[in-house]
Amino acid sequence: MEIPTDREIRALHRDHAPTRSSFELVHEHCQVVCSLASQFFPGLDIDTDLVRAGALLHDIGVYRLESTAYVRHGVLGHALLSSLGFPVEICRFASCHTGVGITRDDVVRQALPIPVDDYLPRTPEEELVLYADKFHSKRQPPVFLTGDTYAAEVARFGAGKVARFAELRARYGEPTLGQPVI
Repeated sequence: MEIPTDREIRALHRDHAPTRSSFELVHEHCQVVCSLASQFFPGLDIDTDLVRAGALLHDIGVYRLESTAYVRHGVLGHALLSSLGFPVEICRFASCHTGVGITRDDVVRQALPIPVDDYLPRTPEEELVLYADKFHSKRQPPVFLTGDTYAAEVARFGAGKVARFAELRARYGEPTLGQPVI
C-alpha cells in the first residue's frame, strides 16, 4: 500500500476545503492529532506512517458537510478518499474515528443520519487516531481537551461510551497537551 506524503495530504486538504479558513482550521486540527498520536508511538507495534497519514486525513470529510449533521463527516470523508482511489486502510480513518466509535446499535437507537453499520476501529492504528482526536477540538478558537473533559462530554452518549474511553485512557495514557486547555 502506498501511503501519501504530508505534501500530498496538504494538497488534498487545500483542494477540498471550501474556504481558506476551513482549510486552516481542519488541516491544523489534523496536524495536532498527528502530533498527539505520535506521543504514543514508543512501545507500540504499529505502522507509524499509516498513523501519520490517517491522522492527517481523518477529518477530510468536514469539508463536505455544508449544513448536514456533523456526525456525517466520517462517512463523507471515507467516500471522498475512496473516490480518489485511496485503499480502504486509509479511508477507514475517516469513517471510524468519531466519538469512541459508533456501533450499528448507536446508529439505529439515535437515528443517526448515516448508513446503518459499525464505525469502530479495527486496527491499533485506527484506534490510536480515534484516541488522539479526543484531545483536540476544532471549536472556535480550537482548544485542547483533558481526558476528564472529554470523559464528561462523552457521558451524554451513555455509560458504555465513558467505559470505552476509560479503556483507551488506561491503554495509552494521557498525552502532553498544548494551550489552551479545557
